[in-house]
Amino acid sequence: MLHTLSHSPWHCDIDSMMRMLREGDALLLVQDGVIAAIDGTRFVDILSNAPITVCALKDDIDARGLAGQISAKINVVSYTDFVNLAVQHTGQMNW
Repeated sequence: MLHTLSHSPWHCDIDSMMRMLREGDALLLVQDGVIAAIDGTRFVDILSNAPITVCALKDDIDARGLAGQISAKINVVSYTDFVNLAVQHTGQMNW
C-alpha cells in the first residue's frame, strides 16, 4: 500500500499511521508532510525504524526551502517516481 502524508507531522496522529503501516508499504511525504523528513527530528527516527520505504517529494521540499535539511535516511523523489510508486502499490491511503 502507498501511504501519503500531506500534513505536518505535528498536526496528525503519527502513532495511528504507524500502526497501519505494514512491511513492504511505502510512505510518500508530500506538501507539509515533508517536514517529517527534516534531519534530527523524532519523526525521522520513527519512520526510518519502520519496515517501509520512506520518500519525500523534491518539489515540495524545495517549495518549503528545506533542501539541505532532509535526512539521508529519506529518499527524495520526483513526480515521475511518485507515479511509479502509485503503480507499484495499488492501494493508497492519505494521512
